[in-house]
Amino acid sequence: MKVEEAKRLRSLEHENTRLKRLLADSMLDIEALKIALGRKR
Repeated sequence: MKVEEAKRLRSLEHENTRLKRLLADSMLDIEALKIALGRKR
């Protein structure tokens, strides 16, 4: 693997981690809103 490819892979891994965190936060927000509104899943 070339240096440029390794850098690109690392960048994509960081972006993937960031997006997974955003998704998890959004899912928690949705659950909190459901609870606040008194709705079940």
